[in-house]
Amino acid sequence: MGLFILRRVGLMILTALCLTLIVFFLTNLYPNLEKLAKTQGNFRMTDEEVASFLENRGYLQPLPIKYGQWLGVLPGFRGEPDENGKVLGRCIIPGVKADEAPRYCGILQGKWGFSTFAKEQVGGLVFKRLGLTGWLMLAVMCVMIPGALILGVLAGMREGSKLDRTLSTFSIATTATPEYVSGVIFISIFASSAVGLKWFKGSAASAMNDITWVNFTLPVITIALYGMGYIARMTRASMAEVMTAQYVRTARLKGVSFSNIVIKHALRNALIAPFTVIMLQFPWLLNGVVIVETLFNYKGFGWLLVQAAGNNDIDLLLAVSVVSVIVVLVTQLISDIGYVYLNPRIRIS
Repeated sequence: MGLFILRRVGLMILTALCLTLIVFFLTNLYPNLEKLAKTQGNFRMTDEEVASFLENRGYLQPLPIKYGQWLGVLPGFRGEPDENGKVLGRCIIPGVKADEAPRYCGILQGKWGFSTFAKEQVGGLVFKRLGLTGWLMLAVMCVMIPGALILGVLAGMREGSKLDRTLSTFSIATTATPEYVSGVIFISIFASSAVGLKWFKGSAASAMNDITWVNFTLPVITIALYGMGYIARMTRASMAEVMTAQYVRTARLKGVSFSNIVIKHALRNALIAPFTVIMLQFPWLLNGVVIVETLFNYKGFGWLLVQAAGNNDIDLLLAVSVVSVIVVLVTQLISDIGYVYLNPRIRIS
């Protein structure tokens, strides 16, 4: 198992390097850099002024060198002193003298860069928004996973029954309804004064400071219902397959009660496939809640991603990409390890 994990970690690192290099290349295309220069400088800048702006800040260096500086394995860029003696560079921040600035200031040193959109350090901004989305993800998982497993197990226990058809129809309906549709419906019914049911708030902005039942229920239910149907359908299919297995039939012939067959024999094997699907929900929740966070005005990680892309904030985009890649790879590692434990037929050579 230890060697298996080490190989997986090595593959994760290699995958992360490849993915971040692709994102780094796309965000550092010259049209994006030109837009950045005009945003930070003047929209009436000439081509020569744009090139001078980018060159003085190290944006026109070869891509491998810029990528190494961003990672922190190469010394950070430092430009030539201007007429006032000031030096521009990646490692030089306002208020720090050039000779006192560190040589290396990349991701490996914890230096994520400076956000041109928010006018603050990227690291603190990303982890603040990530924490807000983390609370939303936790609440969604606490509602979505138990609900989906219960629906799937109940439907799969007696395939073809009325209960199976009813729960399957409900699961398909929730998955087929996009979040922006269900969210608007929930706001209209439970938060709008037009209907009269003012049970919850249509905005979750106050939840960023104080999470309550009133301001957090609607966004949680909106996301949970959309993801619940997919997991429930997968659990139902897996449960129905297990219930027709030979060992389940043998247990029935031995007189084992139906509840014991489901709980002790069928449930563990039926959870193998849904476990992988559940682990895939974490990356989806991290970046897929953009619509819900925008709809309910909850400024989390998804909202930050939209702002970074809309404002061409290169450092912020790269930081969001790194966090997303890490979350995807870590959840995949946990999924692989959990799959081995859940399925004893798998042997690691």
